[in-house]
Amino acid sequence: MQSRRKFIRNAGIFSAGLLALQTEAFGFNSDTFQFPIKDFASKRPPVAERKFTSKAIEAAIVRIKKQIGNPELAWIFENCFPNTLDTTVDFEIIDGKPDTYVITGDIDAMWLRDSTAQIWPYIPFVKEDPKLAELVKGVINRQAKCILLDPYANAFYKDFTKESEWKNDLTKMQPGIHERKWEIDSLCYPVRLAHGYWKETGDISLFDAKWKEAMLLILQTFKEQQRMDGKGGPYSFQRQTAWATDGVPLGGYGYPVKPCGLIVSTFRPSDDSTLFGYLIPSNMFAIEILGYLIEIFSLPALKDNDLVAKATKLRDEVQKGLNEHGIINHPKFGKIIAFEVNGYGSFHMMDDANVPSLLSLPYLGAIAPNDPLYLNTRKVVLSENNPFFYKGKAGEGIGGPHTGVDTIWPMSIVLRAITSVDEKEIKACISNLIKTNADTGFMHESFHKDDVNKFTRKWFAWANTLFGEMIVHTSIHYPQILKDKNI
Repeated sequence: MQSRRKFIRNAGIFSAGLLALQTEAFGFNSDTFQFPIKDFASKRPPVAERKFTSKAIEAAIVRIKKQIGNPELAWIFENCFPNTLDTTVDFEIIDGKPDTYVITGDIDAMWLRDSTAQIWPYIPFVKEDPKLAELVKGVINRQAKCILLDPYANAFYKDFTKESEWKNDLTKMQPGIHERKWEIDSLCYPVRLAHGYWKETGDISLFDAKWKEAMLLILQTFKEQQRMDGKGGPYSFQRQTAWATDGVPLGGYGYPVKPCGLIVSTFRPSDDSTLFGYLIPSNMFAIEILGYLIEIFSLPALKDNDLVAKATKLRDEVQKGLNEHGIINHPKFGKIIAFEVNGYGSFHMMDDANVPSLLSLPYLGAIAPNDPLYLNTRKVVLSENNPFFYKGKAGEGIGGPHTGVDTIWPMSIVLRAITSVDEKEIKACISNLIKTNADTGFMHESFHKDDVNKFTRKWFAWANTLFGEMIVHTSIHYPQILKDKNI
């Protein structure tokens, strides 16, 4: 495992005497919540040290905290929801345009996936806060630059002259790239962010020439990785490592796939290599965002019939491949969505905590949460029939090869709650998540199924902000759950 930067920690819990003072160091009013304030000192950076402050987000925190009956849950929410803004964003104006570099937390690099997922929960608030809107536009602009540098890379540096610790990987590495693992979702997420921002604001100014150039490169890359000629295309990847999931067999192209319209993803959203190249959740995400591109470039002010035709043809091909190969007959459960397939009839039955996953598909808009096919698939992945579903003394949830056996990702529990329509299940997920914070006030990458104190990554902004998104979602759709002091 690569080394992690130490989490920039704030002052710890103060002594009982200091805690009696009502200052900005504390996140709560003891008269309102009726609990000893000393147990829940804010873990946010002091105001002067925060990377970015949004009036809209701060107002939402105050408003939603008032809906939460459990003081520990309110504390975790206040720490987590603004964590991306507090600690990971670097905003500036470059060449007259907003530019926002977003690190993932304890790694000083910007993943296209993580940066979108970290910023996404703030989209509903951009109309209330022009500064926040500019920050989001800056992320969209930065992502376009990254894609144009290399559409096959998954993570980038702010400084495009910086060389990576992975510079000796056997692939076309170049300065500015932190890691060059080809993942379909890396090109899906930036489209989701831009589309979501536009739908919220009506602002089409972000769809400029550079952004359009990046979108055309996305279409080209997807086409290349359909591998319709039966060959590997321009991308391959090998690494000298003892970690099997960091390497790619057969000259860096992976095991053979039969061309069928689906797109090859050499790596999963976990940054682990795929077993079978056609990663179905990511292909379903691609179908969804191709629809977004068709919608955007059908607008009168942006109309591009050629681009729309290319995106439509590609979407139809991927959909056909999905229908023919991505839906399988499980020997016990009947029809479900496969995790990975190869086009030859083989399929890999599992699910991974990282998004896109089978569990997260409704969250991404790829399928309805009450679709019988999804519900049947969900039943499988949230059971012992998924080799990476774990249940122990500390809780239950999905992990993955990335952090090893018996490790559960809080992210999977969050997505289980967001995609559920069962109040009892949502409440159980939130209760479990409270326990997983291990008295730190934050979410983590993973925890051991029998001991929440054995966790990975103290500073993982995606998990933190996603947790906040879940609480916001619950406050809108199931406010009665948050009122329960005993959750």
